[in-house]
Amino acid sequence: MGVRRVHLWLGLSLGLLFAVIGLTGSALVFYVGIDEALHSEARSDALAPAPGWSSPVWDRALATGRAAGFDPAGKWSFEVTGEGGAIPARYYPPSPPGAAHPPRQMVWFSPDAGRVIRVAPWGGYLMSWIYELHMQLLAGDVGMQIVGWSGVAMLVLLATGVIAWWPRGSWAKALAFKRRSAPIRRLRDLHKLAGVGSGLLLMIVTGTGVILALPSVKTALFATAPVADPTLPGGTGPIISVRHALRVVKRTVPDGRLVFIDVPGDADRPYRFRLQVPGDPHQRFPGSYVFVDRRTANVVTIQDVRQGGTGTRLNAWVRPLHDGSIGGLPIRILAVLIGLAPTLLAVTGFLHWRRRVGHAAIRTTTPRHRGRR
Repeated sequence: MGVRRVHLWLGLSLGLLFAVIGLTGSALVFYVGIDEALHSEARSDALAPAPGWSSPVWDRALATGRAAGFDPAGKWSFEVTGEGGAIPARYYPPSPPGAAHPPRQMVWFSPDAGRVIRVAPWGGYLMSWIYELHMQLLAGDVGMQIVGWSGVAMLVLLATGVIAWWPRGSWAKALAFKRRSAPIRRLRDLHKLAGVGSGLLLMIVTGTGVILALPSVKTALFATAPVADPTLPGGTGPIISVRHALRVVKRTVPDGRLVFIDVPGDADRPYRFRLQVPGDPHQRFPGSYVFVDRRTANVVTIQDVRQGGTGTRLNAWVRPLHDGSIGGLPIRILAVLIGLAPTLLAVTGFLHWRRRVGHAAIRTTTPRHRGRR
């Protein structure tokens, strides 16, 4: 089977899925801002003072959540956005051993953490639904596997497209768009130029998406394992406050930027603080952690990306390359445009194929008239 035929049938098979993943990915580049625009009560405020290391709001938010009826046995994850305004958090309800985990709740607290101002189940509001569609096709772990392995096939689709296009002669001719040619040729040129213009970046975005969707592939490539909370022996005594633990973390990693505060429901499990350290490219989901015993205030363990090997450093770039967060606004806009490219490629490729099939059918059914001898 030739390269062109492989490209054709992969495109016809995966084009719609590629378009859906691309469009949802484009929407997710600005998903926090879009969600805030749809829910103004939970909006952040870049001009207001941001709670930080010594702020009492983290302990107050924990108390407010429990007073609002959230099970104390559940886990809280507070996001430190670096801005004022509403405080976003994730709440993970407890589940019996061996049972499926109930869906997490997204909770927003008032700026002083004294009130719960918004609660929504993950997947139950627009932007989280788009996220689940993008990552898992709304089908959980099975859907994530489908997305991941389909991404491998999409990489083959992109590679065969480049091979089929690669000029054998004039580059100027290969890159030309013939505006006055027949519609079928214009479709081919548009498909060709869209693929050439976006191909490399699409391969990067698709390849990093495969790594994110398939943890087994990531482990094989980078020799990394998911971050697991260390197990502590059962203890007695009072639980230290989040604010107290933050002082310990600040002394331990003074150049770290606080990003997430995780508070487990089990008192024998440590606080977990997620930090961005110099050299880590992702601002929202960095890869360094500090675990602090909730009774003794001792640092249990530190996972610092700077102390990892080459695989750890490469893995730190996967997510920011995928979501366009490695740069400022121009890079994020480029990421949106790249997400639109699969739809353009799918539409132009399908229409070109349909016209070719139609022309072939006409040639087959049209009788040939022979002249007189």
